[in-house]
Amino acid sequence: MGGVLCSGSIIHDTLVHPAGEAAWGTTTFVQTIQPFPGGNGANTSLALAKAGGRVRLLGVVGEDEPGRFLIGELQRAGVDTAGVRVVSGATAATIVLVNHNGERRFLHRMGVSSEAFGEGIDFAGAVAEGMAHYHLSSLFILPRLRPLAPGILAAARAAGLTTSLDTNWDPQGRWMRDIGPCLPHLDLVFMNEDEARMCTGHGDPRPAAEVLLRGGASTVVLKLGARGCAIYTGDRELLVAGFPVEVLDTTGAGDSFVGGFLCAWQQGAPLAEAGRFGNALGAMVVQHVGGAAGLEDGLDVAGWIAQRG
Repeated sequence: MGGVLCSGSIIHDTLVHPAGEAAWGTTTFVQTIQPFPGGNGANTSLALAKAGGRVRLLGVVGEDEPGRFLIGELQRAGVDTAGVRVVSGATAATIVLVNHNGERRFLHRMGVSSEAFGEGIDFAGAVAEGMAHYHLSSLFILPRLRPLAPGILAAARAAGLTTSLDTNWDPQGRWMRDIGPCLPHLDLVFMNEDEARMCTGHGDPRPAAEVLLRGGASTVVLKLGARGCAIYTGDRELLVAGFPVEVLDTTGAGDSFVGGFLCAWQQGAPLAEAGRFGNALGAMVVQHVGGAAGLEDGLDVAGWIAQRG
């Protein structure tokens, strides 16, 4: 079974929890100030690897201590980092402020992410060797990749890979203008409800998915948070319930869902089963601080699901 080739942002996160409102010139005591691997590419790859999948990550880090930390943590978890370039400059970094309800605020420095994937991806070389699927995890946060995405996805398919994309929030507000040209080249497109609404104008999952399917996507997977996920093909709607858990921190939950879904789907699981596997990874992540990096290695996801019926 071939692996997943994942491209996306790789970010040095410093997570602060619990973070409430603080006035300038004051001191607030918190429980956690800790570095973690972050970014959509890193989070998705970590979840996939820890769930037992094979994954190679493409991305960029700086030639600095945060970059070395990130590569070390990814490799320790089993992620193949042969496609991670180390370049001169500062690694992308985010301060993640998490409150008592698990809600987050971000302070982000782009660093070398601003130059990532400016020349596209060459799938003809060793980068895709042994891989069966290509996942584009950070369309909107990597400015040089954004205009190249349709061509990259078409090239991945031409190289014999199946394809998927996870949208993220669009700070430029272009949404469907940039997603639309990608849809005909996608076997799977992942979005949460807010992203789907911004892309399609529909707040309900079914009509939002219909717009994306008409645009050319083969399968649409909508992340519904605690409610689970909804999966749409040309003739099917699959509603897959989530798992009720106590939420501590939602950082990386959506990326971990995608990692879990792709792990199961690549191993031949039907769509509904892949959705349930993804829901489980998302539920595991929100129960602790630190996103996918805080998951245990060698997760028994099937056993976790079985315990919950």
